[in-house]
Order: sequence, then C-alpha cells, then structure tokens
Amino acid sequence: MGDHAAEEEERGAAGGRCLSEAQTQVLDRCLHALRHAKNDSQTLAALLLITRLCPASQLDPATMRRLFEAVGPALPARLLVTALRDAGGAGLPPQELLSLGSALLAALSTDPNMAARPQLLATVPLLLGLLADGPESQLQNRAEAGPEARPAGSGGEGDESRRSEVKSLDEAVVADCFQVLTAVLGLLRGPERLLARGAVPALCRAAGQNRCHQRALSLLGCLLFRTREEAWRRHPAELLSLLLRLCSEFCRASDPTRLQMCTQLVRFLPPPEAALQSVELREAVGRVWAALRPTLQAKLTPKQIGPVLVLSACLLDLYGWESVGPARYCCLLVNRACVEVRMGLEEPPGNDPSPELQNTLTGCYRIMEAAMEQACTAGAAPPPHCSALSALSLQQSRQVLEVLQEAFSAVIFYLQQVEPDRFSDPFVLATFRALCAWLAEETSCLKEEVTALLPFLIGYAQRHLQEGAAEPSLSDWTARLSVSEGGGAWTGTGALRYLLPALCHLSAEDAPRKVLLSMDAPALLVDFLITTWTDLRGRSQTALPRDPGMETACSALLNVTVTEPDTVRKDPCFRTLEAHLSEALPVLMNKPRLLVLAANYCALGLMIGRLKAPTGGPVDSCQRRFFSVTLRFLRGALRSGSGPVQTSADWEESWDEAAELWRLSLQALGGCVRAQPWLSGLIRDEGWLRHTVGVLTQSGAGPERHSQEALEEALCAVAERCPDCRREVREAMRSGGTLGRMKRLKAAVGLKD
Repeated sequence: MGDHAAEEEERGAAGGRCLSEAQTQVLDRCLHALRHAKNDSQTLAALLLITRLCPASQLDPATMRRLFEAVGPALPARLLVTALRDAGGAGLPPQELLSLGSALLAALSTDPNMAARPQLLATVPLLLGLLADGPESQLQNRAEAGPEARPAGSGGEGDESRRSEVKSLDEAVVADCFQVLTAVLGLLRGPERLLARGAVPALCRAAGQNRCHQRALSLLGCLLFRTREEAWRRHPAELLSLLLRLCSEFCRASDPTRLQMCTQLVRFLPPPEAALQSVELREAVGRVWAALRPTLQAKLTPKQIGPVLVLSACLLDLYGWESVGPARYCCLLVNRACVEVRMGLEEPPGNDPSPELQNTLTGCYRIMEAAMEQACTAGAAPPPHCSALSALSLQQSRQVLEVLQEAFSAVIFYLQQVEPDRFSDPFVLATFRALCAWLAEETSCLKEEVTALLPFLIGYAQRHLQEGAAEPSLSDWTARLSVSEGGGAWTGTGALRYLLPALCHLSAEDAPRKVLLSMDAPALLVDFLITTWTDLRGRSQTALPRDPGMETACSALLNVTVTEPDTVRKDPCFRTLEAHLSEALPVLMNKPRLLVLAANYCALGLMIGRLKAPTGGPVDSCQRRFFSVTLRFLRGALRSGSGPVQTSADWEESWDEAAELWRLSLQALGGCVRAQPWLSGLIRDEGWLRHTVGVLTQSGAGPERHSQEALEEALCAVAERCPDCRREVREAMRSGGTLGRMKRLKAAVGLKD
C-alpha cells in the first residue's frame, strides 16, 4: 500500500497535469502490466496501448521516467533490432515492432535526461540507417533475405499486405527517428556523438528521398552549423555531392523559393580551405552568383535582403570576387551592404539590432571588408585571376570607398554608444572587428572620429586580454559564425589581434599616438607579447608556429621607441619588455621559422638600449645576455663570397621581411655603443667585429647600399668608442676590399681618403 500511495503522489504531481483522467487510469494500468509482464507478448501489448492512447507530447519528465523504469533500458533497442534483423517470431509483425520501438524512443527522447542515456544513444546508428535507406527498404530487405527469414506460412499475398502496411507506417517511423536525432543533437556533446556515429553520410542519403528531404536537410544543416570543419574533413565527397545538388536546385528555383533557400544554402557551404580543392564547386558557385543577381537588383524588404547578403558574404569567403560578375554588380552588392549597415546602426541609443538583423549586419561587414581590400589596391598590378572588382576604374573605386566611409561612420557611431557591460556581446565583437579591418587598410578618413573612439577601442581590447578565454558566449559565437572568420577558438587576445594593424598605423601619427599613450597602450602591447609567448611555449616545445600578431605588436612598439624617447625611459612597461626580450631571444635564435620575430625583438631591444644613460656600476646580467645573443644573431645575416657580400642560408628565405629590421638593429647598435661604452668589449668578445670586418674584406663587392650604410654606421660607433677596435679596423682597411672603400669609417679610424 505504501508503494501504491507513493506512486499515486508522483502521478498526481507530474503525469496527472498532462493527461486526462481516463488517460491517466489507462497509463497506470499499462505501467503496472509492464512491471509485472511475464513474457514479451504481455510487454508489447501494454506498450501498444501506451503509444496509441497517451501521446508523447502529453507525457512530462516524471511520467517518462516511470515509463523508462517500467520497460527497462534495453527494450526499445531490442524492438528495433528484432524488427530489422531477427529472423525468429516475436509475436508481432516487423512493421509493428518498428513502429513501437521508434515511438517509444521518440517519447523517451522528449526528456533530455532520457535522451542522454547510453541505451538510447546506442540506437542512433539504427535510426540513421532507417532514414538513409527508408523503413520500407529495410523491412523489404529482411523479407527478401530468404524463406528462412519469413514467418511460417507467409506467401506472396502476405508479403504484399505487409508492404502496404509498412508504407502506411513509414511516415510515423520517419517522424519518430527525426524526433530522437533532434533530441540527441540538442545534448551537450550531441553534435560530436552524431558525427561519430555516421550521421553526415546517412543524412546526405536521406536528403535524396522525397519523404524526408526537407527534414534531413534541416537536421544536417543544424549539425553542420556546429561541426562544419570536422564534418567536411571526414565526409567531403558526400557533402560536396549534396551541396552541388542544392546549388542546382537553388538556380532552378523561382524567386520566392530562392529567397527561402538562401539561409539553407549557407549552412552547407564548406570551409574555404576545402572549397579551394573543388573545381566543380567553383563553377557551381559562379552559377549561384548568376542566379542571385536578379534577386539583388530587385526591390526587397529588410527581412528579404538579409539572407541574400549573408549568402553573398559566405560565397565571397570561398572564392572572393572572381565569380561574382560584372563590376557594376559588384558595386551594387557593396552599396546594398553599406545601406543595410547605415540603416541598422544609425538608430537612437538603446535601440539595439534584433538577432536577425545582427546576423545580416555581420554578413554586410564581410562584404565591406572584402570590397575594401580590393578598392584600396586600385591601380596596382591585377592578380593572376583578375576579378571584376579588382578591375574597377579609379572613379568606381572612389565611389566604393565613399559608401564604405559612410557605413563605417555609422559603425563608429554605434560603438560610441556601447557600455562596458556589453563588451562580451558577440555582435559588439563583430562590429569592433569590422572597424579594425577598415583601420588596417584606411586611416586617412574619419581621422578625428577614430581618434575620439580610441579610448573605447583600447578599453575593449584591454578588457578581453585581462579576462582571457573566459568568454563562453564569444567562444561559442566565433566557433559557429555563419560567415567564416578564418580563425580558431576564441581567446582573450582575439580582440587585440584585430586592432593591432590599426595600432601600427596610428602609433606613427602624432595625435592618435598621444591618445594611445594616455590609455597605456604600450603596456597593453607588452602584455600581449608576454601572454602570447607564454601560450606558444606552452603548446609546443619543438616547432613554434609563426605569429604575425606578435610581429605587428613589435612594429607598433618600435614606433613608440622612435618617436617618444621620454616615455620609453620613464614607463615601467618598457623595463618589463626588456626582461621579456632577454628571456625570449635566446629561444628564438634556434627557431628558423621565427627569424622575423627574432629580428623584431632584436631591433626593439636595441632601440630601447640606445636611450639608456651610461652607468658606472656593474652591468645587469639580463642586459648582458640580451646583447650577447643579439650580436650573435646579427652577425649571422651575411657571409663572404667571391662576388658581393651574400645573405646567409639561414636568413635567405626571410630576408625580404627581415632586412629592414636588421639594418635598423645595426643603426641602433651604434647608438647603444655610444650610450653604453662597456658594449665595445662585448662586441670584440662575441666575435661580431672580427666576423663583420672579415666578410667586408674578403668579398669582391659590398652588400646593397642601404645594408652597407647600416654596417658602416655600427663600425664607426665601435671605432670611435674603443681604441682596440679602432686599431683592428684600421689594419683590416689597409687590405682593401669593401671595407677600404667606406669613407666615413676611414675618417673614424684616422686613415686618409
């Protein structure tokens, strides 16, 4: 009686709220029968009553748990296996078992806790097989397996009757399968589980069947939304075949249908790296662009134009402007994107864009960025695959830049209204990123507005750097972005990375630089270098990957060391930077792939060192280590040859990028020698002087003019400050060679020209 009372209480608190009194009574009797069933026939009879009289939509979680406990964890899967594979009698026709098993799984899956049970997850491959081949096909295969697989006494007429029943049950089974798979997809690791169990090829096949075409596309689209890169890596052939079919359907569709298909098509586009491998897809994308042109030229509402612009942005991510079409169409696309941005962002403060509009504007940002990259290079040599936009006339380029300027003015207006409590909003990040892309290419326009916005830009980047990767909303957004960002997982340095190219430009201009200094931008850049370096060292001890962001941060700091010597002398962040350079440069010396970063570190440290006042006390060991490594690094750039001085093998691959930094380092080395006399002895001890003099005397001709001038600058400084070095250089100059033709150096060592 106690158990019965507890059961009544549970039913009254949960199941009684969803079912009628009559249904509740039937359910109680069926659950009692399930718990006390003596054979499969009694179990199946009770289940049939439940599925037919108590729909799953009316069963709440508590009732679901009672049902699951009553039937046991293995029964639903056993019903499916029996229907599809078991040749023995089970008391019910296979189609009834299939219908019962799928209905039971669908009912249980409405509760997320039930959907996550291992027993339910184990049925996913069976359900995918039903969708891929169709329930009718699965049961027909069993029926045709041979007489031994059929129940005794079955004949041709019986087979036809069963097939007719299967067709009537087919739609319900398909619906149940999609219900279960959709529930699994919504679990915490649901997408990964479906991917691992072969969901992608199965759903690709299911999408080819009329009965479940749209539902298969919908489920597969949601799955790809979360697992695009991994899914395309595992199943490129199946996904490409489906995508080509969708592209053909898109091109054949009527205008209203095509508008509806834009959002769907976006979900099935591959990552850019996968797209580049397919000639078929490139041609299909060209046909999609052709189908989009009339749509884009038509008069559309904001709700209609949004999906068109997002699809256009995604297609640009795949193949750029090459397949878009004539120049006037490219200009129209850019203009429509800019108009949407202005209309969406130039709203009074407090009127934030809806989620739908935010997605549209994110696509517009990508179109604007792609247009800016092309328009800002107008007049340059055309690329091998010349696109219509790259062939714009000068007047068209100016028109494009004008509409872009108007749109980015709206972007600046929007960001001015953003409060710190919205810094973790993904749309704010998208807007911030778009403006940074504009500033990286074009800083001469809107200069006053940009300078006024710098406190926000620096504060935004600073907040994310301090908070690190603890931004789940941003991490989730960047991982699932419908418009490719080309990046990996979100980290705290992400916002600052977008801003770095702009900081490199702005730090070279007086007015913006003053604002940057007032916002402690140098300290922010130093923190970025240290954080990124620590992350690199932690991820790999052998092949450290090149990080262009670190190189750009060094360029911005170099601008400050050149233009703001007082700040460099007084700001403690530059002492922190010196310690970091001293620690990192010895490691970089042994990483050929990071030679450009090493050249940046070398130049940065020497530019700081030249500003130091002479000290009479002992030299700091950290400082001595930095200069020792720097001298070894610099002397490795050149080698002697029978003709002109040659670039060494280690430097040859990176010379175009590192040469200017090497020359700047030599000039700064001369300044360091003049400011810190103790360096002269180290220069001799480390062999830099002997090596440099030897290369210049043994070669038939000197290096190119700028490198020779940098070498002469450093040698003059050494000769002026160190008598022993002066004598060594004077003796070497008497033997002739390139060294003997350096007029300033002759004067510095006391030789007559």
